[in-house]
Amino acid sequence: MKTKSISLQIAFGRSSKGFVSCGADGYLRDSLKKYLMQSKPFTYLFYVQYLGFRYHGWQKQPGVKTIQEMLERSFKGWLGHGEFKLLGAGRTDAGVSCIQGAFELFSAYEEQLEGMVKGVNAFLPDDIRLLSASTIGPDFNIIQDVREKEYRYYFSFGEKPHPFSAPYVVVFPEVLDIPLIQEAAQLFEGMNDFRNFCTKPKPDAVFCREITSSSVTAFKQPESNWEIESAIYCFSVKGKGFMRNQVRLMMGTLYDLGRGKITIHELDQALKGANDVFPLSEKAPARGLVLQEVLF
Repeated sequence: MKTKSISLQIAFGRSSKGFVSCGADGYLRDSLKKYLMQSKPFTYLFYVQYLGFRYHGWQKQPGVKTIQEMLERSFKGWLGHGEFKLLGAGRTDAGVSCIQGAFELFSAYEEQLEGMVKGVNAFLPDDIRLLSASTIGPDFNIIQDVREKEYRYYFSFGEKPHPFSAPYVVVFPEVLDIPLIQEAAQLFEGMNDFRNFCTKPKPDAVFCREITSSSVTAFKQPESNWEIESAIYCFSVKGKGFMRNQVRLMMGTLYDLGRGKITIHELDQALKGANDVFPLSEKAPARGLVLQEVLF
């Protein structure tokens, strides 16, 4: 029997009582979860990593190659049936990579986990890899039960680098004031207003969010003749949930600050909600961004 598909747009927010959902997330929590559990009652949690450089993001889309599409093809090949659905803990943009992401598999049948990770990996391309699998109960919610996410953005500056670095590091052409960038990154920590760090917010979007950690550190020095000549830096940010393009816009603001286009006072005022709803800076390129970890 054929089942109809469900498409959702999801946004996250935070209230004074803690993390809450907005937009269609309530629908996800009630209708979609109930629907999937009725038709596909066996649920499993998977951790995954991938290099996103040649993919158009996580979510399955017509006419382009995505992470979700490749996973679904590979699971179908290993399981021998298509009576399952995948639901991710979040959706990465085109070009964004992932070290330890998570998704839930809803199956119409009870699956044998022994050998599944190795088996599905054999169907997957080399730039996508399953890390682990476990059985989870019906009360688990892949969206609502996220405790913390960490994103990292890898960047450098200077001359155009060797092409081998293109999938994972963004090299800005201007000389950047790294100490100023490091100082400014700390301003993101705590509860702040991020109305200037999102794109296309929902009418009921909640802009006040808590960032538990934010820093810029020197990641590594070049080790071979094809690597980037300057040091690579890592902008690391942790929080329970992020709005659309939030981390890339935060990095874009740090870039503008480092090249003298905006001041640290302007950033401070933006985080206090002094401006109208619009991005303070342009988004930084997607390929430097990595979803480092999802914790439940």
